[in-house]
Amino acid sequence: MLDLWTVLVPILLADIINPVLFAFMVYTVGTDRPLINSSAALLGHTVSYLGFGIALAFGFEAITDRLANPKPFDYGLGLLIGFLLLWVAWRTRSGNQKKRPEPQVERLSPLKAFGIGAIINIVGLPFALPYFAALYQILKADLSVIDSIMLLAGYNLGYALPFLVVPALALVLGEGSRPVLARINEKVDRVSAYLMPLMLGLVGIVLVIDAIRYFVIGEGLL
Repeated sequence: MLDLWTVLVPILLADIINPVLFAFMVYTVGTDRPLINSSAALLGHTVSYLGFGIALAFGFEAITDRLANPKPFDYGLGLLIGFLLLWVAWRTRSGNQKKRPEPQVERLSPLKAFGIGAIINIVGLPFALPYFAALYQILKADLSVIDSIMLLAGYNLGYALPFLVVPALALVLGEGSRPVLARINEKVDRVSAYLMPLMLGLVGIVLVIDAIRYFVIGEGLL
């Protein structure tokens, strides 16, 4: 099982790029309970991510059977998704990035922070391609149910680990963590402004070529 981490770690590094979650956690530091709210937001996202991973694992066999025997509808849907990804990549390129307004200190309950953290995961789940790849690798290893869940839980904890910098700085620096996190958030925005469109664009191109190849010669690329 340890050998599997040599495959999962590179996937995890690609999966960690989540500027939306980080930006929201930075926002929670500006609320009335920065440590509790930032921790609750990360916990909500992590619990939701793990829950969806376990749920997807149970339906993965049926999904892989369908993928092994794709229909013309599947390629048509893939073509549509491919064009949508290319459109999203074009819209989110660095030149179109809008500057976020400075967050204002306001009240936020830990329960609401937990819920928004979970919602951020739900909204972004369809684009979490590395997570699907990690899930596939875990299931392909043909481990026991308990070992598979433990491995998936370890992956999710590894995902959450870098984001702990937010509540950690809130605990250590208090109010002084806000400008530090704001600067980190700006750097994350700059990196994601280039990486996210690139990743979405590449996936979109592959899906479009896959569908066109199928409709032209009757055989898909993937």
